[in-house]
Amino acid sequence: MTLAPPSPGPSPTAVPGTCPTAVRVRLAVQPPHGRQARRIDGAWWPRSYDLMSELPVLLGGLPQVWGQISSVVVNGGEWSAPPGRMLVADHVVRVRRTDLPQAPPTACLLAPGRGRWDLLVVPPGASEAQARQLMADASGF
Repeated sequence: MTLAPPSPGPSPTAVPGTCPTAVRVRLAVQPPHGRQARRIDGAWWPRSYDLMSELPVLLGGLPQVWGQISSVVVNGGEWSAPPGRMLVADHVVRVRRTDLPQAPPTACLLAPGRGRWDLLVVPPGASEAQARQLMADASGF
């Protein structure tokens, strides 16, 4: 996946850096070995397809060792139009949306010097049982 630089546009949109107590994300403990397609590092179950409200919650709930996420690319046409850039917990995050029908719904998180993490997106309307199963499958639990 290649990332294009953000298009010039309005200044980043400010979003409070607070997050609720229950972030619905499950991460893989150990990466798989061997040569294969890009792996999924875990799963994220947002409450809606509204990027402005969901991304601050996700980013606020990630492990500190992942560092400062500077770019997020979500795949799927259901997402609200991304703002291009948004301010999350006092830093600018570039946000982009793709719609690749052959690819699963994912969120790709990039942190300079730290790495890339791909999360399977569990549909917000999924039942708790469906979400639990998808999250377990994606994280290897």
